[in-house]
Amino acid sequence: MASTRFPGKPLIDLCGKPMVQWVYEKALISGAADRVIIATPDQEILDAANAFGAEAILTRNDHPTGTDRIAEVALKVESDVYINVQGDEPLIDPNTIRAVSAPFDESDVSMVSAFAPLPEAAEANPAIVKVVTDLQGNALYFSRHGIPFPRSSRSQPLKGHIGIYGYRRDVLLTYPNWNQTPLELAESLEQLRFMENGVRIRMVEVTPSGPGIDTPEQAAEVREMLLQ
Repeated sequence: MASTRFPGKPLIDLCGKPMVQWVYEKALISGAADRVIIATPDQEILDAANAFGAEAILTRNDHPTGTDRIAEVALKVESDVYINVQGDEPLIDPNTIRAVSAPFDESDVSMVSAFAPLPEAAEANPAIVKVVTDLQGNALYFSRHGIPFPRSSRSQPLKGHIGIYGYRRDVLLTYPNWNQTPLELAESLEQLRFMENGVRIRMVEVTPSGPGIDTPEQAAEVREMLLQ
C-alpha cells in the first residue's frame, strides 16, 4: 500500500474489483497450485482479501524483496514448491502460471522463471529486464542492459524477463540468509542473488501478458483493456 509511485495501488478499483482480486482469480484459474494465498504486510489488503473470500497471510513490513516475503510465508505454510505471482499483474495469463509450475516435475529443478520475446525497441529501456539462457534453458544472466550485445547484427530476439518465480522449499528458505550480492546490487535484481549463490534458474518461454501497473496512467490503460 505504501508504493512510492502509486500509493494504495493493490486496492485500486479495476472495473469493480480491487487489483489484487484480479491477480488472485488468475492464480485460481491456472489450477497450478492446491492453495492460493495473498501475502501482504497491510491490514487493508488482508481485510479486502477476506471480503472477496481469499486466504491471506499478514507478513512483516520490512522485507526488502518479494522473495523475502514469500520465504516468510513458507515458514508458516509447508509445501514442496511455491509460485510467486506479483500482485500488480492483473492481466497475467493463467497459462504463464501453469508454465512456471510445470518444470518442477523434474527432480533437479530448484527454481523457475519465465521470458517472452522482446522487440528491439525495448533494448535500451532499463525498466525492461532481459535474460540470456544456456542450451538447456537455464538462465545465464539477467540485466537491465540489452543482452547479448549484437556485434554485427541481432540473430535472435531479445528475451524479456517476466517477473514470476517458482521455488523449491529448501532454496526459498535459504534465500533470506544470504547477504545481498554484488551483481544483485549493481542491477537491482533479486534473482541474481540466487545465481551468485549457485542456484540454476530454469527459464520457460511464454506469451506476453498485458502490462503490470506501476502508475495511475498504467491503471487507466489496463481498465481500457479489461473493458474490451
